[in-house]
Amino acid sequence: MTRRRFYAPPQAFASDAKSVTLSAEETRHLRDVLRLKSGDEVYVFDGAGREVRGLIQSVTRDSTEISVGDEVEPARPESPLNLTLAVALLKGEKFDLGVQKMTELGVVRVIPVITARADVKIRSDDDAERKLIRWRRITLEASKQCGRARLMDIDDPTAFDDFVERPTGDELRLMFSERGGTSLATAAGEMDRQRNSVTALVGSEGGWTDEEIDQARDAGWKIVTLGGRILRAETAVIVIAALLQHRFGDLN
Repeated sequence: MTRRRFYAPPQAFASDAKSVTLSAEETRHLRDVLRLKSGDEVYVFDGAGREVRGLIQSVTRDSTEISVGDEVEPARPESPLNLTLAVALLKGEKFDLGVQKMTELGVVRVIPVITARADVKIRSDDDAERKLIRWRRITLEASKQCGRARLMDIDDPTAFDDFVERPTGDELRLMFSERGGTSLATAAGEMDRQRNSVTALVGSEGGWTDEEIDQARDAGWKIVTLGGRILRAETAVIVIAALLQHRFGDLN
């Protein structure tokens, strides 16, 4: 039987870890959509990788009390690859789709990037906050569906210049461009097959400027060009996540 999964952050669990309280939004789904009631079995994940089996004790208008039983393995494991996708801002539904699919494909972190040719602009701090709330809600719903117990992180939108110049550790940094790059196999190299941390930079609908490509290359990014066809930005996000999970992660 498919698990009936709900989300509760770590602070929603009692100090003795024997009970957990679901939010009003999760309660509405439990009560009005799934029609669950006291005594029914459910699963609760905390977004940090932990999942438990529990029994519904009570359901009110705004909350649900669940007694916590055994800790269980998440419905689906996390990828061994620590994969970050830095994605140029795309028009509403296109970025929403990317967030959903990146969650399903096991991406660990998403960094929205403000680029020269991006059609989407961040008008204010409130505008940025509204976008983040929507993307994080999409991530939560996708996590329930795909079986992840760890929520994908989504950072605040970041300027391209600031992002590419950030100090880096040992991760492989790849900038995907419609021109000026090598193949993924050449850029990654056979010695990198065991690498467990990759950051990929994916461009906007208008593509990269020459200056952005040069700046990234000078900052140590490897430039990658995929095949002979130009992909739409929202397609590229999905393809790149899948390719990297296949090469370095658990998509075999």
